Amino acid sequence: MHWEKYSRQRIRDIAFSAIGKNLNYRDSPPIGLPASYLDPKVFYSDAPFLSEAPFMSTMVANPNHIGCHTMGDSEPVFSGTQALERELIEICATQIFDALPDAVDGYVASGGTEANIQAFWVLRNYFIEECHAAHQQIAMVYSEDAHYSMPKGANLLNVKSIVAKVNSESRLIDLAGLEQQLVEAKMEGVKHFILVMNMSTTMFGSVDDIAAAVSLFESMALSFKIHVDGAYGGFIYPFSARDPLYSFQNKHVFSFSLDAHKMLLSPYGTGIALIRKGHIKYAMTKEANYVKGKDYTLVGSRSGANAVAIWMILRAYGSDGWTSKIQELLERTDWLCEQLAKRGIVFYRHPKMNIVTLKPDLIDHALAEKYFLVPDDHDAPSWWKIVVMDHVTEGVLDHFLLDLDKTLEK
Repeated sequence: MHWEKYSRQRIRDIAFSAIGKNLNYRDSPPIGLPASYLDPKVFYSDAPFLSEAPFMSTMVANPNHIGCHTMGDSEPVFSGTQALERELIEICATQIFDALPDAVDGYVASGGTEANIQAFWVLRNYFIEECHAAHQQIAMVYSEDAHYSMPKGANLLNVKSIVAKVNSESRLIDLAGLEQQLVEAKMEGVKHFILVMNMSTTMFGSVDDIAAAVSLFESMALSFKIHVDGAYGGFIYPFSARDPLYSFQNKHVFSFSLDAHKMLLSPYGTGIALIRKGHIKYAMTKEANYVKGKDYTLVGSRSGANAVAIWMILRAYGSDGWTSKIQELLERTDWLCEQLAKRGIVFYRHPKMNIVTLKPDLIDHALAEKYFLVPDDHDAPSWWKIVVMDHVTEGVLDHFLLDLDKTLEK
């Protein structure tokens, strides 16, 4: 895992060079495009700070990254910033998830929900076109701790959902219960399975046992492909665990989703979809005839500025810098867990993640509200979540623990 760290000046120069290779609406006569720069009455193109702000300059220039730029043709008028998106996808695929060079297609999506549904869409169509499956013969399998984009995707794509129970302490899938669910699904005519593995669940930070799940599916001789939901854990777990099973080296792994607007602290609307080369074609919209190279994405038009933002962040850190940052956050999380254990607070925490989820027994509701702890259920909380992000400093945690001690003394 290695990508180079760039200086601020080099990042600036490369980004502005990319913008310069795009069509400039002010200098060229693009009378056929249904787009332009941002409205100059509101967004000033001559604002002095823009000369040192590549992301904001890209926003003002307003490039449209419609389509998928890791394959075939793309709209040539935005080739400069499209190249940065391709480089970003290649870094994520090869340097984070161990793919071979040019072995993965992908694009910057609006978030993890879209990236998840994009993968499900491709897989559903793959099973329909290559295996001649009917909708009712395809099922999505995911744990009860999985993100709500799983049932949303199943509903949109008209495929069956199989929701596996988890152990209340380990948060791992109950494999015996899942086996029975799979037997019943087969009896109901399901022949192909989209298996979703969580590389950090949203509420608990738990990581599914991918080896155990594969073993179960292989022992039952099932047709399946794995999508990894790395929307939260994608920029943490590969740097803290070095788990080859959660990579493209695992032949069963078909796709990954990531959310740069979580741990990477990029603007909202910066998810990433990664899918093995040669498969995103199953999501091609053939009717998109006016789009150069057609469209293979769920969302269609996309802001090129979002791709530039992620590229800038990854290049500002480099792989070594990002690994160090994740280690610092995990050490802070370790310390918090030690303090909670001393106070007898029951919690769940995966040792390679920065999420700590507390049982509510000793957590005062007013304290949870003061510190904006997130409940698993706003109507009847059975867990409260703490996420150790950049702004959650040792000082912030000290204040929380002091207030916690006051409530425990009552």
